[in-house]
Amino acid sequence: MKTIAALQHLVTAESLDIEPTATELDAIDVEMPLILAEVELLDAQIMTIDRPLSELDIRRIRRARNRALAARRALTNRAGTELTGGAA
Repeated sequence: MKTIAALQHLVTAESLDIEPTATELDAIDVEMPLILAEVELLDAQIMTIDRPLSELDIRRIRRARNRALAARRALTNRAGTELTGGAA
C-alpha cells in the first residue's frame, strides 16, 4: 500500500499572522451597533433556554429584538446612502 502525500505547496498564505486592514476595521466599526444588538438578543434568548418564559423575559427578548431590528435598519439605510465611485 502506498502512502498518499501532498505533492504541492500549501495554498494558504505563508504567515497566518495577517492583521486586518484599516478598511476591514472600519467596516467592523460601522457594523458594531448591529453586532452588539444581536449579542444582546442572543443573551436574552440563552437566559430562557432551560426555564419557562416569564413576563420579564418576554419583554427583555422583545426589546432586544427591536434593538437588533433598529440597528439592522440603520445599517441598511446607511449603506444605501453611502455610494462611492462616482455613482449617482
